[in-house]
Amino acid sequence: MAELITFENVGKIYKTGSVTYEALHDVNLTIDEGELVVILGPSGAGKSTLLNLLGGLDAATSGKIFFSTEELTSFNDEKLGKFRSLDVGIIFQFYNLVPTLTAYENVALMEDLGIKIMDPLEALDMVGLADKKDSFPSQMSGGQQQRISIARAIAKRPRLLLCDEPTGALDTNTGRDVLRILQEQSRIHKKTVVMVTHNNLFAEVADKVVYVKNGTVVDIEKVESPKDAYDLDW
Repeated sequence: MAELITFENVGKIYKTGSVTYEALHDVNLTIDEGELVVILGPSGAGKSTLLNLLGGLDAATSGKIFFSTEELTSFNDEKLGKFRSLDVGIIFQFYNLVPTLTAYENVALMEDLGIKIMDPLEALDMVGLADKKDSFPSQMSGGQQQRISIARAIAKRPRLLLCDEPTGALDTNTGRDVLRILQEQSRIHKKTVVMVTHNNLFAEVADKVVYVKNGTVVDIEKVESPKDAYDLDW
């Protein structure tokens, strides 16, 4: 598989007044096209900062980040904004749906922002919710709302899907459903999926597991035979 993302000695420092906080340091990492990658680590380890750097949501303080053949760390704000809008889909723990819009309209919202997307109904069908296209978020379960947020993220056909604790607010069964959809995005649709979680069990469904501790990557493990989401012993 071709390399999609490369981190070379990446660091991130936050400054608030006279206070300096080193969130990440000396991060070296390679993620291949089409991989499902799980980033594991305790709270405060730097997982979310790493995810933000992957998606161009934050800028590295040091080191270099490459996306395909381009150096993200050299992008100006305009080019970075274009990268985020075209190449990156983001799925959060909390669904960030617009309550006054239907499922269909929440997905179509991306087009209103000037982003070319697939037919919203096609995206809803990919997450098994075409029949809920006219429903409002308040009429849906948490798992259904999360699937709508996934449909919204994949509608623009991003090369990279970033997921921040995507099953954190869900029960076991709906969590499995969401995890399976993300697996399918990697295995069938060849999207690169990167998931931040504190749940060690998710390591079993990944192609690669990145362990983060004290602001850096301490280990990277290739998983030879990833499990299906429905086979996890939750």
